[in-house]
Amino acid sequence: MNEIEIVVRIASALALGTVIGLERQWRARMAGLRTNSLVCLGAALFVVLSAMTPGDASPSRVAAQVVSGVGFLGAGVIIRDGASLRGINTAATLWGSAAVGSLCGAGLYLPAALGAGAIVVANLALRPVARTVERHSRVGTDPEEPVHYDFKAICRDADEAHVRALVVQAVSTGGFALRGVHSEDIDASGKVTVTARLAATRRDDKVFETAVSRLSLEPGVSSVSWRVATRDEVDL
Repeated sequence: MNEIEIVVRIASALALGTVIGLERQWRARMAGLRTNSLVCLGAALFVVLSAMTPGDASPSRVAAQVVSGVGFLGAGVIIRDGASLRGINTAATLWGSAAVGSLCGAGLYLPAALGAGAIVVANLALRPVARTVERHSRVGTDPEEPVHYDFKAICRDADEAHVRALVVQAVSTGGFALRGVHSEDIDASGKVTVTARLAATRRDDKVFETAVSRLSLEPGVSSVSWRVATRDEVDL
């Protein structure tokens, strides 16, 4: 492999990584233009190094190690947001950038260009499709059967009335229907469990995560939690 071929392989990796990164930068994602460009370029450099090194360092073996390394890098951009995860799509894009860079490092320019184009198209064209499917989906339930939630707060006995009002206020938003609220003493501990049962046409956990954060700041509240009620519990 001569010097011109090395330059072409590295330059093509940088160019295709930039194409992928432009879309991520435009959407203001955590891993944007520079990150995707560097991942693609780094993968190409490793493969070029293996191609120039005689012995056991074959390009396919080095590419396998690149995949493992990028996996750790992608895990760093995944963030837990309540009950959901953010950054998975960005991590997958980084993984694809590494694959494109590996192809460039191996001199397979056509598959690399097609792969980079497919990644950009997937991020752009499939986004509205995914939103449309999400709007019309019913997560974990039939369209005719609502989702039931139990929202529970443990507080001091003296704060029961105040906490009941806060629980109702915190969860009676976002299209949820309040089915009932009841309180129960916890032995002789001087504490009370306030439980609210709610129903919704589709599952939406973010409202409850926000309510948990809000009630946790109350001085009289010692514990706040929520869960999806089972069908057997709803029928009781």
